[in-house]
Amino acid sequence: MSGWLSALRAIVAREALRFLHQRGRFLSALVRPLVWLVVFAAGFRAALGLSIIPPYQTYITYEVYIVPGLCGMIQLFNGMQSSLSLVYDREMGSMRLLMTSPLPRWWLLFCKLTAGVAVSILQVYAFLAIAAGFGIVLPLAGYLWAFPALVLSGLMLGALGLFISSTVRQLENFAGVMNFVIFPMFFLSTALYPLWKMAESSRLLRDICALNPFTHAVELIRFALYQSLNGWALLWVASGFLVFFLLALWGYDPARSRPGRD
Repeated sequence: MSGWLSALRAIVAREALRFLHQRGRFLSALVRPLVWLVVFAAGFRAALGLSIIPPYQTYITYEVYIVPGLCGMIQLFNGMQSSLSLVYDREMGSMRLLMTSPLPRWWLLFCKLTAGVAVSILQVYAFLAIAAGFGIVLPLAGYLWAFPALVLSGLMLGALGLFISSTVRQLENFAGVMNFVIFPMFFLSTALYPLWKMAESSRLLRDICALNPFTHAVELIRFALYQSLNGWALLWVASGFLVFFLLALWGYDPARSRPGRD
């Protein structure tokens, strides 16, 4: 067990050092959601009226509504960016060296996943602190309730990134693959608009958003910020993490002779 914990500490420390040396990564992770919060929300405020929907007890402004979705955006981008480092490590050979460890492959990948989640949660709380400076103040207990929701949603989105990285052979191809995953997942979700608003324009669009795992990650965070538990979202996110992680293990199986294996 001490060997397993040593591997966890080493991988998390390596990811933390990499994060500290890439200050631009931290700033870019905050710029994206802040642009939506400050710029786009101001333009959409009058056009998108929001009714009273759970977990809200009264009418809310558009800025308040999109905060959970922007937290999810940070985790989505971070999950993909953390997986990008796996593609780089595989090209440089350090990934192959890591996988020669006598520890189980699933544990090594889980350690890598945990390190990425820790970084994403730090970014989310930094964003929430800045949002509070703009007047988006959430219930104090909600910041604590959100922590387990952020852990689980981060694990699911990070596991998705792990699976995608296992299918990419070269570093140059990863950016293109990300664009086919990140933007559809983000825009076809409840991060920016509630489901009932989607249904007004297209029933099919509404159904696609309801099936999007990212939608349920956002709703899990949204309810947690208001000290509520969305059981359906919890089930979806937990199931999504299990499925994506198993796919990642399959993708990184050295016995498989396919491009993209380490």
